[in-house]
Amino acid sequence: MVYPTLTDARASGNKLLAVLIDPDKARRDNLLQLANYANEGHVDLFLWGGSLVNAPQAAYYLKFLKGHVENTPVILFPGSTYQLDKEADAILLLSLLSGRNPDLLIGRHVQVAGRLKQMKLETIPTGYLLVDGGKPTSVSYMSNTTPIPADKPSIAAATALAGEQLGMRLIYLDAGSGAQNPISPEFIATVRHEVDLPIIVGGGIRTPERATAALDAGADMIVVGNALERNSDWLPELAAAVRATSRQFDIAVEAEPTAKAKGTPA
Repeated sequence: MVYPTLTDARASGNKLLAVLIDPDKARRDNLLQLANYANEGHVDLFLWGGSLVNAPQAAYYLKFLKGHVENTPVILFPGSTYQLDKEADAILLLSLLSGRNPDLLIGRHVQVAGRLKQMKLETIPTGYLLVDGGKPTSVSYMSNTTPIPADKPSIAAATALAGEQLGMRLIYLDAGSGAQNPISPEFIATVRHEVDLPIIVGGGIRTPERATAALDAGADMIVVGNALERNSDWLPELAAAVRATSRQFDIAVEAEPTAKAKGTPA
């Protein structure tokens, strides 16, 4: 099961790194390198999907990736009902809560419910919030929805809270593939304050510093994809930044009882 990995990580303050792979842009050499990094412990999860996917190619490369990773789960991150594959370990069952397109709130879920049951994939209901990343993205175009403005975190927080109350098990804040700007720490922190669910953040994270900022603000997992498609050599550096954020949490927890013992206000 994949979901307990996310909830256990949140409970322990263990930050996670996910790599998003677009099957249409997959290459054997790049997948092999990513699989090697995963086997060395630099990648916690793979997300698999894109806005436009050639189904036969996606199926081929998913099987190829699964054949080269040892213990790293591969989770479907579908952009359409055609992107289902029983070779995956789980699926983020996305509801685009930030938009008002009924097809992406419940319509397409009804279409594939029977197939998902037959495939016996682990389904993880996910409240998906698209956030303005500074330029139009494939997600906003294909979904026919308007992103939440980057300076309106209160809207995102209320939307995420509604998702939690409706039974979502994850919140995914996404600026979209190739976003010009990442989601700001203030935006993430506002959402974190309102919900207790694991929060995933993606889009525009192209440096370890941006990853650290998102995690420090309250993200439990960051997703990197576009920045690794041409060159994944910097992935170990990114992973080290994620691990360092987890260690900072551990240090803070260990120091807290000492502070209280000395009479420091909690």
